[in-house]
Amino acid sequence: MDIDAGADVVERIRPLADSTRRTGTKGELGGFGGLFDLRAAGYQDPILVAAADGVGTKLEVAIETGRHGTVGIDLVAMCANDLVVQGAEPLFFLDYFATGKLDSAAAEGVISGIAEGCRTAGCVLIGGETAEMPGMYEAGKFDLAGFAVGAVERGSLLPRGDMRDGDVVLGLTSDGAHSNGFSLIRHVLKRHRIAYDAPFSDDRTWADELLTPTRIYTKACLRLHAEGLVKGFAHITGGGLSENVPRMLPDGLAAALDPEAWPLPPVFGRIMRDGGVPPAEMARTFNCGIGMAAVVSSDRMDAALDLLRAEGEEAYRIGELRTFLGGSRLSLARTAWNV
Repeated sequence: MDIDAGADVVERIRPLADSTRRTGTKGELGGFGGLFDLRAAGYQDPILVAAADGVGTKLEVAIETGRHGTVGIDLVAMCANDLVVQGAEPLFFLDYFATGKLDSAAAEGVISGIAEGCRTAGCVLIGGETAEMPGMYEAGKFDLAGFAVGAVERGSLLPRGDMRDGDVVLGLTSDGAHSNGFSLIRHVLKRHRIAYDAPFSDDRTWADELLTPTRIYTKACLRLHAEGLVKGFAHITGGGLSENVPRMLPDGLAAALDPEAWPLPPVFGRIMRDGGVPPAEMARTFNCGIGMAAVVSSDRMDAALDLLRAEGEEAYRIGELRTFLGGSRLSLARTAWNV
């Protein structure tokens, strides 16, 4: 590894990491390991929750367009949103950045996005690894992985055990494709010879649309949990609505969603139409406009929606829980997404 380039990156990212400090942070960036004080963070009897993730082939879009600033936000979002579905507050984050030859400016751009994501999620960037591996990666290519740890008091884990037939499913809207389904998106664009700098709308290119970062839901969801309004969350990532909503449900329950209950973001309409992707496959691949789902009691629905909207989230009643009678654990009512 180019030692001087590595040292330069550390000095560039030190103030970025410092900007994410929170209660419980101990030590400084650059040690052999990151330190965090759970007692100082206010926990009495915590259970630790950990998550690791990447951003998939969305990296290819960032690399090909030379726009590195938002995939770091994606990296934090993918991990932090996975923690909150279990009721856990994200505490600290570590990143792994690997490349063939270190480009300090590109690395700084990625880490600046990670720092922004950490500030939004409320966790500290406590450390990480920058690896230069000639021969492993083509010129200009890099890979990312992220690791987040959160905590929840022992009696507050989600999902709760009191979900029942008639509970309501709320959907928190996404900011587009987030970080899933990009292999299919890139295939559709390539087949139709659509460049990333081609117009997507009057004032946005395809790159603008596709590199919109994954929305971070932690603060709104933690408030919902703190108020006792939520029974369970599902982060809609790989596997789309079809695979992720059932993951929060106990045996004996299924979810019925109404696709007409929320707006389908334009990017999904374009992919469905241009790619000839049927609605069922869309629901298995993409978030289709819902980045986080929440189960609440029907009599607490209005309070939950008011809280989410006060926190800046656009949220809708998108379905309900029903007794599972066999077949799929998730059904899409009516005809989904006619485009």
